[in-house]
Amino acid sequence: MWFQRITLLLLILTTATAAFLQNPDFESPPLNLPENSNSSSSTFVLLGQNSTVPGWTYQGTVQQNYSKHPWQSYGHNLGTWGNDEPINLVLESQTTDSDTNSSCWPIIDTMLIKTVGVTLVPDNGNLLLNGGFESGPGFLPNSTEGVLLDSAPSVVQLALRQWTVMGTVRYINFHVPEGKAAIEILSASGIQTAARQLSERSRYNLTFTLGDANDGCEGDFLVGVEAGSSAQNFTVKSKAIGFSLVFESTDEPRTQIIFTSYSAAHTKDGVLCGPVVDEVILHPLGGGSASIKPAWLLVFALFCIASL
Repeated sequence: MWFQRITLLLLILTTATAAFLQNPDFESPPLNLPENSNSSSSTFVLLGQNSTVPGWTYQGTVQQNYSKHPWQSYGHNLGTWGNDEPINLVLESQTTDSDTNSSCWPIIDTMLIKTVGVTLVPDNGNLLLNGGFESGPGFLPNSTEGVLLDSAPSVVQLALRQWTVMGTVRYINFHVPEGKAAIEILSASGIQTAARQLSERSRYNLTFTLGDANDGCEGDFLVGVEAGSSAQNFTVKSKAIGFSLVFESTDEPRTQIIFTSYSAAHTKDGVLCGPVVDEVILHPLGGGSASIKPAWLLVFALFCIASL
C-alpha cells in the first residue's frame, strides 16, 4: 500500500499550559525548497528530498499548500502518556483498493492537543457521567464548524468521554442549549452510554434536550431514544425543547442509554446536519427513593442495634 507520511515528535510536559506541538499549524514555512519552487505564486509547493518542515519529518510526496479550502475538524483520543514521555505522532495518507492511482490527497492543518481530567464526577445528582458533554475534544480558536467524531474500534480511543459514537456526530460549541458543548447527531448515526449499578426493578426518569444547531438544517428530525427495555421516537423541530423517558431498570449490571437520528438532513450547502442533544440527566423516579433506599435501610438497622 502506497502512502505519504508526516511525523512529529511530541514531548509531553508536566504543565497543561505548555505547548505540546511544535509548528502545529505549519505557519513556519519549509526550508531548503527546490530552486524551481515559488511559494509566493504557487498554490502548492512540492517539497524536495532536502526540504525540511520545522517540527516535522516526512516520507513520500508532500506538498505545502498556500490556498484557502473548506476545512473540517476531527477529534481523536490519543490515550494516556507519562510525564516527559516522547511520543511519535504519525499521520498517513493511504490509498484504497479502488483508488490506487489517485493524485488527490487530504490537506492537514492546525492541530490541538488538550489534556483531560482523569476522573469524572456526577453533576447535581445525575447518574450519568458527562451527561452535558462538557468533557470532550478541544475546539480550535475561532472555530465555527465544530469537531467531527467518528466511531472508534476501541473505547479507549473515544474522544467523547463516557460515550460511544455510532457513525459520525459533530461536537459543537455554538447554539448550545446548556453549558459549553453539545452533540449534533448526523444522518443515521447515534451516541450511546451506560448507567451502572441501578437499583433492580426500580423506575428512572431520563430527561434530555433536543433541538438544532442553527446551521440552516432543513426539515424536522426524528430521534429514537432507548433506555433499558424502553424505547420511544421523538419529533424535533428547530427550537430546543426538553423531553423525558421513564423506564424500569433490569437486573443487568449496565443499563444502555442510546440516542439515534433517523433523519437524513442537509443544509442548503449540502452539508450533513442533524438534531442536537444536550443535558442528558438520569434520576430515580419519585424524588430519588430508588437510589437511596438501601442507605436509609442501613441507617435504620444501625439505629435499632444501638438502641438495644
